Amino acid sequence: MNIMDFNVKKLAADAGTFLSRAVQFTEEKLGQAEKTELDAHLENLLSKAECTKIWTEKIMKQTEVLLQPNPNARIEEFVYEKLDRKAPCRISNPELLGQYMIDAGTEFGSGTAYGNALIKCGETQKRIGTADRELIQTSALNFLTPLRNFIEGDYKTIAKERKLLQNKRLDLDAAKTRLKKAKAAEARAASEQELRITQSEFDRQAEITRLLLEGISSTHAHHLRCLNDFVEAQMTYYAQCYQYMLDLQKQLGSFPSSYHSNNNQASMANIPSSASNVIGSSTLTSTSGLTMTSSSNITNLKESGGCRKARVLYDYDAANSSELSLLADEVITVYSVAGMDSDWLMGERGNQKGRVPITYLELLN
Repeated sequence: MNIMDFNVKKLAADAGTFLSRAVQFTEEKLGQAEKTELDAHLENLLSKAECTKIWTEKIMKQTEVLLQPNPNARIEEFVYEKLDRKAPCRISNPELLGQYMIDAGTEFGSGTAYGNALIKCGETQKRIGTADRELIQTSALNFLTPLRNFIEGDYKTIAKERKLLQNKRLDLDAAKTRLKKAKAAEARAASEQELRITQSEFDRQAEITRLLLEGISSTHAHHLRCLNDFVEAQMTYYAQCYQYMLDLQKQLGSFPSSYHSNNNQASMANIPSSASNVIGSSTLTSTSGLTMTSSSNITNLKESGGCRKARVLYDYDAANSSELSLLADEVITVYSVAGMDSDWLMGERGNQKGRVPITYLELLN
């Protein structure tokens, strides 16, 4: 027998087996043939494996979306991964925002309050970007990779063996059907021999599949450890971000106070001593870091019975009709009204009048 003859016979045998399985499967679906049911334990294991696969895929894909919201970037990383090449290092959104802030602050001047604040904010955003990159790398290594290894490795093996079990089950049931139809003694003997072989092969494949499926419990235990690692990485990331923003808030809180104090010092050097009684040299700093005129200054302004000019330090949007909206650097007239809260003055601009917060004002000579 030459190789060609062997290949032809093998193809014919394979075709015959495939046809036999197809006929058996079709007859089962039509209710014309009996089907050997798997034992309950094996069915439960198969159901557990399928459930694990479905939810692992969903969790994995949504975690990827969480870590990299940009779909184009995810596709690019996937392509590079399939090519076994490292994706190019891409600047993150916080890092890009941080660089813009630093460049803007440098352009405005690091010696100005706004320029200095922008630089500080930019540096913090870049630190957040670095922390974000570390979260992505740690999560990809300790969480996503094990999930992906299960989907692309262990579960593929399970699916392959499950398919083999299905084929062996079809062969077994086809052999049972042929035995039922066999009439002649010789045909029955051959069918019984075939049945014993197919039953043995089915039992062996069922055992192999069962052993693989029982490993799903170990998979769950491993994924639980990976989940703990992911939570730990997130906790570290959010703690870092919180600390960075807390430090930034403290730094920014001092900027308006310093800026206002410097302006006051420059103004006080050139005003007569009588005016200093109205303006005063003492200030109070609010919890947000903004400098306000002290209560003694308000008292002096009220007792003087007159009006004073004030320069607006920051933009302010009126909350209601009783307040006056302000624009930074404009000069308005202010005076105190009896019974008014000490944190407010009455402000006038042309024919417009309303309450204004004193933290947004610098009283002028």
